[in-house]
Amino acid sequence: MDWARTPLVECFERGEAPRDVRLMAARGGLALRVPEQFALLMLLVSDSDPVIAARACRTIARLPSDSLATFLADPDTPEQVRSFFATSPRGGTDEAADEEPSEADDEDVEAATGAETEGDFREELLAAADQSVAHVGALRRLSTMNVAGRIKAAIQGTREERSILIRDPNRVVAAAVLSSPKLTEGDVESIARMTNVSDEVLRQIGTNRLWAKSYAVVAALARNAKTPVGVSLALLPRLSERDVRILSADRNVPEAVRLSARKLNLRNTSRRQ
Repeated sequence: MDWARTPLVECFERGEAPRDVRLMAARGGLALRVPEQFALLMLLVSDSDPVIAARACRTIARLPSDSLATFLADPDTPEQVRSFFATSPRGGTDEAADEEPSEADDEDVEAATGAETEGDFREELLAAADQSVAHVGALRRLSTMNVAGRIKAAIQGTREERSILIRDPNRVVAAAVLSSPKLTEGDVESIARMTNVSDEVLRQIGTNRLWAKSYAVVAALARNAKTPVGVSLALLPRLSERDVRILSADRNVPEAVRLSARKLNLRNTSRRQ
C-alpha cells in the first residue's frame, strides 16, 4: 500500500487495529482522504473476520460509480488499484454481506498495543483540572470515549483534541492523529517539538517524505531529545550551519547526536577556511 501509506494504514497492515475500528473502517466510517479510505477497504476485504470482510465488500459495492471512475482515471492512481476495483465484486453476492453484526460484534475491543496503559491515560485526562476551560472540556469529553471514538475524534475532531490524542498510549489512536486530513504543517511542527509523545510518533514524522520537506519540522525533530537517534542522525545534514553549531553544544540531546553534530560543525568550519 505504498501509494497510500499513512501511519493509520500501517497500523491496519500490521494488524494493530482492534475489531470495532476495523468494522468502522469497513463501513466507510473513517473520514480519511480518498486514497487512505480505498487502501483500507482493499485490506479489509481479506480480513480474517468474515463480517468485516463482507462489510468492506458491501461498502465497495456501494461506492458511487462516478466518484470511483474519477479516482481511477487519475494518472497517479497505481495500476494495482485499478486492477483491484476492476475485478472487485460491485454488487455483493457474498452471503455474509447481508449478515448484520450482533451487539457482541460491536462491543469495543481494545488494541493489544497500549491497552495496558489505557486506564492511566484516562486518569491523566480527568486529572488535568488546572488547564484552560476549553482544554478541560476536551479532556473530559475524550476520557469518556472508547478506542473507536477516540480514533474518530483524532481524524475528525478539533486541533485541541488532536493535541491530546497524539499522546494516547494506543498506537492506533496516535496514528489516526497523524493521518487526519485536518492536520497542518504547523500541527506537525508542534508535535515534533513534544517530549511527551512516543518515539514511534516522532519516527513516523521523521520518515514521512512530505513532512521532512519542512525545515521547521526537521529542526524541531533534531532538537527533540525524544526523537529516535537514527532519525535525528539522518536529519543532521539538512540543518543549517547555525543549527548544527547549536546542536553540537546541546546536552539535552543524545550524546550520539551531539557528537555527530560536533563533527559536522568542524567539517563546516574547515570548509569555510
